[in-house]
Amino acid sequence: MTSPAPIPPARPVIGEAEIEAAVRVLRSGMVVQGPEVAAFEQEFSALVNGRHCVAVNSGTSALQLTLMALNIKPGDEVIVPSFSFAASANAVRLVGATPVFVDIEPGTFCMDPRAAAAAVTPRTVAIMPVHLYGHPAAMDQIMALAEKHGLAVVEDAAQAHAAALNGTPVGAFGTAGCFSFYPTKNMHSLEGGMITTADAGLARTLRLLRNQGMEQRYANEIVGANMRLTDVAAAIGRVQLGKLPQWTAQRQANAKVLDSRITEMVTPPVADGAEHVYHQYTVRVKGDRDAAQRILSEHGVGNAVYYPTPIHRLLPFLVDGKPGDWDLPETERAAAEVVSLPIFPALTADELERIADAANAAGNAR
Repeated sequence: MTSPAPIPPARPVIGEAEIEAAVRVLRSGMVVQGPEVAAFEQEFSALVNGRHCVAVNSGTSALQLTLMALNIKPGDEVIVPSFSFAASANAVRLVGATPVFVDIEPGTFCMDPRAAAAAVTPRTVAIMPVHLYGHPAAMDQIMALAEKHGLAVVEDAAQAHAAALNGTPVGAFGTAGCFSFYPTKNMHSLEGGMITTADAGLARTLRLLRNQGMEQRYANEIVGANMRLTDVAAAIGRVQLGKLPQWTAQRQANAKVLDSRITEMVTPPVADGAEHVYHQYTVRVKGDRDAAQRILSEHGVGNAVYYPTPIHRLLPFLVDGKPGDWDLPETERAAAEVVSLPIFPALTADELERIADAANAAGNAR
């Protein structure tokens, strides 16, 4: 008897509709910053309560351009969680500012608003909450904190397309929201990003910055960069955006099955009022994580650790070769305990059972 095929940790979708959209644009000859980009921006706006949308070439570019547009500069501090992908803090460093690392809430893996409040100094100019794994950060508390201190809020929503808190979608809370369309995200455009904002002036500045500082060719108004999205990518993104509601519902249905079947690992809780879109289904291992991962792999269940090294411990963010004086116990605990299991929409009922069985077998590994 042959063993069933291994279940990958993720399975990006590139179907015939995406291929046809790309070919259509290639045949048109209008391949960069054309009608597909404009249409993608307009259609994505519906996902964020009608905010202005500015398409760029990656999620990291979205973060960097937003900080540039907000005139965040050397000497400024931006509060960020350390339990995240490095792009969050990289963007702060790329504009010369200083990332100030704060701890996370143990349930949501997102920024702890109390830790953020304690980190505010006279040099703080912005807060960058990350909607990690598809769960919204505590934006009601973070927005109140920002308003109290006059701070910008830049939402890192790279993993959270269509997530919401108390009915408000992520990307519609802060000064700006930043999304990624990398292939492993809940929707993708092969590569790309989107910035969302309610501020028309900020949106115009972002459009200038992504296109060498010009709106009209050779009429440069400011110093800018080349961070445009191609029309090929936008066309693929439009197809994926149309599929996002169905895929989101399926991810949530898959999570319900795993929640009900996994007993030997700590399944991801969902905060009151939160709409979790499960970019990752991230559990905590009770025993030896390395042993648990070996057992999962032996059962043919793909798995991954996001993120084994908190940002403040990564080489570019060390101080004199050592981590700074950060008190981040929940960050350290999460980095040591988490593992992400497959949750992508194409999982079958049989595969979900296999994932749950493997998780239970691995949960108390020693």
